[in-house]
Amino acid sequence: MGSCCSSPERKDTNTVKTELEKDKGVQEVEHPIYVGKYDYDSRTDDDLGFKKGDLMYIISTEDVDWWFARLKDTRKEGYIPSSYVAEYKSLDAEAWFLGQIKRIEAERLLNQPVNKVESFLIRDSESNPGDFSLSVKDQDRVRHYRVHRLEDGSLFVTNGVMFQSLHDLVEHYKTQKDGLCCNLLCPCLQTEKPQTAGLSRQANKEWEIDKTQIQLKTKLGAGMLGEVWEGVWNGTTSVAVKTIRPGKVSVEVFLQEARIVKKLRHPRLIQLYAVCTKEEPIYMVMELMKYGSLVEYLKGEGRTLKIERLVDIAAQVASGMSYLEQQNYIHCDLAARNILVGEHGMCKVADIGLTKVIDKDNMEAQGAKFPIKWTAPEAAIYNRFSTKSDVWSFGVVLYEIITYGRPVYPGITDHEVLEKIQQGYRMPCPPNCPKEYYDIMLDCWHEDPASRPTFETLQWQLEEFFNSEG
Repeated sequence: MGSCCSSPERKDTNTVKTELEKDKGVQEVEHPIYVGKYDYDSRTDDDLGFKKGDLMYIISTEDVDWWFARLKDTRKEGYIPSSYVAEYKSLDAEAWFLGQIKRIEAERLLNQPVNKVESFLIRDSESNPGDFSLSVKDQDRVRHYRVHRLEDGSLFVTNGVMFQSLHDLVEHYKTQKDGLCCNLLCPCLQTEKPQTAGLSRQANKEWEIDKTQIQLKTKLGAGMLGEVWEGVWNGTTSVAVKTIRPGKVSVEVFLQEARIVKKLRHPRLIQLYAVCTKEEPIYMVMELMKYGSLVEYLKGEGRTLKIERLVDIAAQVASGMSYLEQQNYIHCDLAARNILVGEHGMCKVADIGLTKVIDKDNMEAQGAKFPIKWTAPEAAIYNRFSTKSDVWSFGVVLYEIITYGRPVYPGITDHEVLEKIQQGYRMPCPPNCPKEYYDIMLDCWHEDPASRPTFETLQWQLEEFFNSEG
């Protein structure tokens, strides 16, 4: 059996009694044992680096995002991101248990190349609270099985074989199929690590950082506001840095908006880590994504993606936008150029809130182009931006995705676009585009903003697009 199938050594207790500074006579105390779920490389001198599977004692949880811990083997101490660990022997500590994720996310993870046939995961059931779902990678697809839980707590999948725990269930199906499509050999490998709250505990508290901590490495692109660079923070951590050209934004307005954006945290949104505003150009320090913008990715490496993957990308974007919708936050500039792509096709919405802080008079004076082809008519004409105007923009993003980044409204000028849209024109259905997908685009482009779907509905429609079982 490969190393991917190994499980951590089990102990009889989740806590240990340790003597803190025994030589100084400090009283013996109890500390819970946790296990690393992902590798974490220390970023500052106060951090504690560890590997997946390492055991550690949690000394303090005063900061909900950054706990103080001590490694069991080396007794080194420092701060760790709480999202990278789980209580030892708990269900969350099992490599195969992913908790509250949706079926489509399970399929996305299991279909990654690193996961071979007979890889599996267990998650909370979406349709039957209290039960679980088993997702298994078969030869041609991911298959899903309901794990039933009886009143006495016992569990079963098929054929009446009963188990007292999910661990017992997994151990049984490792060696016997008993009605499943295949054995459960390897827990699903997760290539995407959780976001950390800021770059470090201190940077999360005081997110205005000194520019000397940032080293700009490679220029990735340039836009209306400034340039985007790949950089390194504190000599340890790769980041993306957006440099804002002098005069483009009011520092006061920028900071006000940035404070809001920094609190927005979702797996499908690019995280803003920190800012440098003491001198121009202003720096925005953000999460780095390997493949850059979605529009360029679709024209290049993503050119061979099949329709299933394209719809999945659209669903990911809708998921991030649904979160913004729940937070009553308006993006104002949703477009494929402002969606970034990471490993294994993971997509995240970027440039959240930037449009709100632009000096509009300065922009017009310098001849910068307003993204009229992505903007809802009520927003372009009357400046009425809303979640529903974001939905209109999402319809244009759907067009960009299904056409592999082709220009929108080809052969039509910005001025003509607005006039034609007011007359009822909508982009025609692209070649090889499913009718059901195009219908979603048309729903997004409804003349009446109130009649456009919510992002919650759009997310559901796209996630259920192929009606997979499970």
